[in-house]
Amino acid sequence: MTDRIPLASPARETDWLTDPVHRAFLRREAARQFAFFNASLRAGGGFWTLDYEGRPLRDEPQELHTTTRLVHSYALGKQAGLVISDDVIDQGMSYLWSHHRDADHGGYVWALDDTGVADGRKLAYGHVFVLLAGASALDAGHPDARRLIDDVMAIIDRHFWEEDNGLLCDEYNRDWTPFSTYRGMNANMHGIEAMLTAFEATGDQLFLTRAGRILDFFVGRIAPAHGWRLPEHYKADWSVDAAYAGNPMFRPAGTTPGHSFELGRLLLQYWDLAGRPAGGMAASARRLIEQALADAWNEARGGFAYTLKFDGSVDNPNRYWWPVTEAIGAIATLMKLDPQPSDHVWYARLWRFAETHLIDHARGGWFPELAADDSLAMTQFKGKPDIYHSVQAALFPLVPGLSRMSKGLAALTD
Repeated sequence: MTDRIPLASPARETDWLTDPVHRAFLRREAARQFAFFNASLRAGGGFWTLDYEGRPLRDEPQELHTTTRLVHSYALGKQAGLVISDDVIDQGMSYLWSHHRDADHGGYVWALDDTGVADGRKLAYGHVFVLLAGASALDAGHPDARRLIDDVMAIIDRHFWEEDNGLLCDEYNRDWTPFSTYRGMNANMHGIEAMLTAFEATGDQLFLTRAGRILDFFVGRIAPAHGWRLPEHYKADWSVDAAYAGNPMFRPAGTTPGHSFELGRLLLQYWDLAGRPAGGMAASARRLIEQALADAWNEARGGFAYTLKFDGSVDNPNRYWWPVTEAIGAIATLMKLDPQPSDHVWYARLWRFAETHLIDHARGGWFPELAADDSLAMTQFKGKPDIYHSVQAALFPLVPGLSRMSKGLAALTD
């Protein structure tokens, strides 16, 4: 029998985030995800990527963002009282230091397999996730967290942070020789996420300052100049590279509305941590989020188009799980601050779409991709590649604040 999880409509649309039945649904959904991804643990160290059934995909390399996101997610689960054992956190932290960390050249390699380093590139995208893992582990009390934070920040300072621009450059070979002049929004957006989490965990003002500088560029300059959409790709001088098209998953052409959801939520987190200064940040966050909702929602079948052209028309219509999860987090954050009637409509619409099409009610976890007819597809992903996006969709709405989610989750269990 399929184990379905009732969403439960609250008595009034304004009650979604406080309704006890919906909150129980969120906790149960998060717990089911942690239970499914426990099978990621690999004997001898590291993690498996899992298929739909939760079985190891033994030919898949272990990539840096997978290792770090498991650490981050399980650290949040521990704070929420949904993860009892530290096994995943401990194993991930150990593997980051013993395997991903490059003892010869410094930094953290992108991918490993049974023979050793499968992809030795040094990517800003991967390194900011190391910082995120360290910061979340520190909040969860891991003894090696500070060591990891200090090590990766030394690398970020030396190789990735461009002080003149207030932005992160992107990529090097394993020995730190350059192989491109590419600059990207995605690494910087996740850099904001990592820096804000590191500020929350350590109190170091440098993290908050740098996150604010990155946000100034993308929200203060780029988004207003491009119809409140976010071009993904840039040249070395940080001019938009409109012709760029790279990896179809990590560097697709055009704009990615799912990233507008993420950046809008992160802007509100920064604004809250910075003392809620005047200047319109909250309004800008709403503009980013609402533009992506309007542009990308598939009115006929639900879900979001993956990428858009610069005029907002659909480029890649494929529907993945992660933009839905990020929209849930973004809308929940707006609802905590200044709820509008449309927010409650969107929040219910997104969870009902997820419940109908994306959540695996029989086994746990979320299916990552839908075909045009709503059947499951595997054009970009194998199995269920990630807990990070979907578990945060269940956890973000549980905490009352716009920032300090880790501490907010811990407070729920006090």
